[in-house]
Amino acid sequence: MIIPIRCMSCGKPIAQLWEQFKERVEKGDAPGEILTDLGLERYCCRAAFMGQTDLLELTTKFKKS
Repeated sequence: MIIPIRCMSCGKPIAQLWEQFKERVEKGDAPGEILTDLGLERYCCRAAFMGQTDLLELTTKFKKS
């Protein structure tokens, strides 16, 4: 799944923050603190990040028919 460009509820642009969030989570930082540092304070924007599952690597394993 690809992160949406804008939050579905409030319309705030959030896609540009996804790479920073992903890198910092892989380093071991707490997701809640990362979202606060990135300026995501609304629960709808935070939920878009917390509910995201990166399936791109999984789907690229399958061939196109």
